[in-house]
Amino acid sequence: MTRELITTWADYQMALDRLLALASRQVMIYDEDLTQLSLDGARLAHLQRVLTAGGADALRISLRNSAHLNSHSPRLLSLLATWSHRAAAQQTPEHLSQLRDSMILVDGRHGLIRFDRDQPRSKLLIDDTEAIRLYWQRFDALWNEGGEPVSTVTLGL
Repeated sequence: MTRELITTWADYQMALDRLLALASRQVMIYDEDLTQLSLDGARLAHLQRVLTAGGADALRISLRNSAHLNSHSPRLLSLLATWSHRAAAQQTPEHLSQLRDSMILVDGRHGLIRFDRDQPRSKLLIDDTEAIRLYWQRFDALWNEGGEPVSTVTLGL
């Protein structure tokens, strides 16, 4: 069991890479808009690996604002479309917009918890099922609030 305090954006990015490298079955992401996560390149490859090996609900992404995903993340949208039987993304309802934290949870054992969307201050939890269980329950509660599914289909001519 490892717990690390993260205080800089560079350390946050390295912690995210470590976390995604550990993922094997399931990744849950709750975030403002994914801008700080830069889910492209190697990170996207980690998500693809999880989707290939995982089962239903291998990837769930819950966002307070999905505009950035829709306009700046075509590869992630393509991945969500290709793996729609194992992946889903949704924008949380308006009444949850005041929440300021973010979390990435992996396999029910690991997580990266950012305390405020505007700050890098966060904690990395490795092999801490007890602590992760509470965050997992919180993610499920946020997910079950519903919201608008993120469309992976581009409309227009």
